[in-house]
Amino acid sequence: MISILLSFPPGWNGAPARSGPGVRRDGYPGFPRAIPGTASGDGPRESGSRDSSAESGALADPTPKSVHPGPVVPVIRRSDPLRVAAVLLFLVCVWGARPVMAENLSFFKTLREGMVKEIEEDVKLTRSKIGKTALVPEVMRVMGKVPRHEFVPLNLKSHAYENRPLPIGYGQTISQPYIVALMTDLLEPAPGQKVLEIGTGSGYQAAVLAELVGRVYSIEIIPELAREAQARIKRLGYGNIEIRQGDGYYGWEDQAPFDGIIVTAAGSHIPPPLVQQLKPGGKMVIPVGGSFMTQQLVVVEKLSDGKVRSRQVLPVAFVPLTGGH
Repeated sequence: MISILLSFPPGWNGAPARSGPGVRRDGYPGFPRAIPGTASGDGPRESGSRDSSAESGALADPTPKSVHPGPVVPVIRRSDPLRVAAVLLFLVCVWGARPVMAENLSFFKTLREGMVKEIEEDVKLTRSKIGKTALVPEVMRVMGKVPRHEFVPLNLKSHAYENRPLPIGYGQTISQPYIVALMTDLLEPAPGQKVLEIGTGSGYQAAVLAELVGRVYSIEIIPELAREAQARIKRLGYGNIEIRQGDGYYGWEDQAPFDGIIVTAAGSHIPPPLVQQLKPGGKMVIPVGGSFMTQQLVVVEKLSDGKVRSRQVLPVAFVPLTGGH
C-alpha cells in the first residue's frame, strides 16, 4: 500500500493558526427602548477599568505569531490505509478551511453593517438629548470596520454584533456598540491626537479610538484583562495602542497632556488628576453620579485659559469608579 506522510523540518513544532483581524463600563441613556438581553454594561470592577459594570452599558429604560522554518514536505512510503486517510483528511481540512474563513469574514461584515444601522436608529431616538441626529461619518465608518467578534469569547462570536453588552469573563462585559460610538463621537477625535482611556477591558474601545487618533494610552485595573488585551491588540496589529495595568483615577502622568480622555466608570466627581492631564482645548467624556443616584454622561472641556466647562448629555447607569483614591 502506498501512503503519503508529512515530513516536518527538524525543530518544527507546528505553527499555530492566527485568527483574523471588551468592555467598558458604559452607561445607558434613559429613553424608552429596550435592547434584548438583561446585561447592560460592564461588571463590577475597580477604577481604571472600562470593561466592567454590572448593570450598565445597554440601551434600556431608566499566542504570538510564529515563523514557519520551512515547507511541509510530502514523502511517499509504504504504510497502512488509516495513515493515508488521516493525511488526506488533514489536507482537506487545511485547504477546505480557506473558503470557510472567507465566508465567515463576509458573514461578520454583514452583521457589522446591521449593527451600524441599529446605532443610527438609536442616535435618532436620543436626538433630543444628545443634540444631533447622526454621529460623524468617520466614527460610523470605524464602527463598521473594527471586528467586534475578535473582542468577545469564542462561544459568543455569533452574538458579537448585537447592539448590547456581552460577557468577557472576570465578571465583566463588552459594552453596547451605541455607547461606544456615542462616547467616541463626543470626544471629537482627530488624526494625530493622543488619547487616554480609563479602563481597557477586552480592548474594543481602544481599537475604535486607534482608528481615529495618533496614539491611545489605556489603563486597566484587572491584571488578567490587561494581559489579555495586550496580547489581543498585538495580534490584531494595533501598533498605536499602549496598555498598562493600574488605577485609572490618577491617569497616566508620564504621557500627559492628552487631547482627549474617555472614562468608563461613574465617579461622584470629576477626578482632578484627569483634568490636570487634559490639554487646553481638549475634551473628556465621563459619567458622573453616585451608584444609587441619577448619573449623567458629561462632556468636560478645558479652555485655552485653563478654565473648565462641562455639559450634561444624557442619563446613564455606570458602576462606581473605585480604587485607591
